[in-house]
Amino acid sequence: MRFFLLAFIPLTTLTVMAQQSQSTDVPSIRSHLCIDVKATLGEGALYCTHDSCLYWVDIEEGILHQCRLPVQHCRRFKLPGRIGTVVRDKNHHAILAMETGIYSLDLHTEELCLICSPAENQTGIRFNDGKCSPAGSLWAGTMSTTGKRKSGALYRISPDRKFTKMIDSVSISNGIIWSPDGTKMYYVDTPTSAVVEYDYNTKADTITNPRIVIRIPHEMGYPDGMAIDRDGNLWIAHWGGSGVYCWNPETGKLLARVEIPAKNVTSCAFGGTNLDTLFITTARTGNSEETLKNYPHSGSLFIAFPDTRGIPSYSFSKPEQ
Repeated sequence: MRFFLLAFIPLTTLTVMAQQSQSTDVPSIRSHLCIDVKATLGEGALYCTHDSCLYWVDIEEGILHQCRLPVQHCRRFKLPGRIGTVVRDKNHHAILAMETGIYSLDLHTEELCLICSPAENQTGIRFNDGKCSPAGSLWAGTMSTTGKRKSGALYRISPDRKFTKMIDSVSISNGIIWSPDGTKMYYVDTPTSAVVEYDYNTKADTITNPRIVIRIPHEMGYPDGMAIDRDGNLWIAHWGGSGVYCWNPETGKLLARVEIPAKNVTSCAFGGTNLDTLFITTARTGNSEETLKNYPHSGSLFIAFPDTRGIPSYSFSKPEQ
């Protein structure tokens, strides 16, 4: 019995390689309620192999969750403002992309310190999803708080506190992940309904040659956060799609679907001792009262057991010499 623990790249230059339509006749994977937290906007699922902890945030409520696995020991950190995403360093700090910049939270003392913030005016803009690259920098994107399109960007934040804008004119910067061999980066700007693949240079920590590799039909919802397994398949949370969908970026084909009893599925991460458990966040926001009655566990954390494993997450740290 399993234990259930409570430089600029214009998008107009993209090469289109994706399939234009998909069938939903694919294997279905069952999910299970893990922790009934009812987050307003759960996001940013991250499993840290250094401390065997799962992290995720409630963006709108400014809450960071930390849950040690497999022991039932969970903590909540209430912070002053929205949190877009969380990554870890190699010590005892959570690195947070918040409304006014990038912060470090000491997980022992709970001291919150500003690391750096963008040089340009961020009024009406907030950070959203992000992850650490193989080079140890945080790549985090922004979006408008008023719904204005193409007012966000994707930034690279290095441990030496340097901000670099990597992609401009983004609407809702969302899922980002690197291939197991570190040669590709995948990125989602949600309203485009597409996943873009870039060539990635680890030494330079840069991306080139964007091309669309997956197009998601509107009836499946919209792409949000994502994870990658050791075979290079993408596990994408679909906002409005009641599931996490597994896509092959080489063919653009749908391979499987994790059924989630929540309409708005927001992020996922492989975790656990063998990185074979998929942790999935959801949201209550964006749902009608009727939808919330039909999906009472919206906003909760779910788990699933796909027959594959993920890869360890990267830390916010300078590359080893």
